[in-house]
Amino acid sequence: MPKKCQAVRLTTGERDVLEKFVAHGTKSARAINRARLLLLLDEGRREQELTTILGVSRGTIYNVRQKYMPKEHTHILEVLHEAPRRGRPIKIDRRVEAHVTMIAGSDPPEGYGRWTLHMIADKLVQ
Repeated sequence: MPKKCQAVRLTTGERDVLEKFVAHGTKSARAINRARLLLLLDEGRREQELTTILGVSRGTIYNVRQKYMPKEHTHILEVLHEAPRRGRPIKIDRRVEAHVTMIAGSDPPEGYGRWTLHMIADKLVQ
């Protein structure tokens, strides 16, 4: 028999913060979806409804609920943001990035109106 899901109960302050978060400013679509998800869970909506309303999977609903539950000492907006993901390490360090910026900011070679990516790459190799 499946376990019963814990209900999400937001305080009035948390609810106000989430409603303002959704309504104003520019944020990532994922963060806005998480905020809407918490608001709808607080209203008592079922998972099936949420998957059709927000277009998210049941796994997303589970993950947001699990992230919200132990948040006793964290701010509600911290629940909405993603943790950095592991991935391929960055190949370009700050020194190379600064050199590319310096090349792109300089005057292009004679006969050209601007730097192209290939020209920058060739100059960087030199």
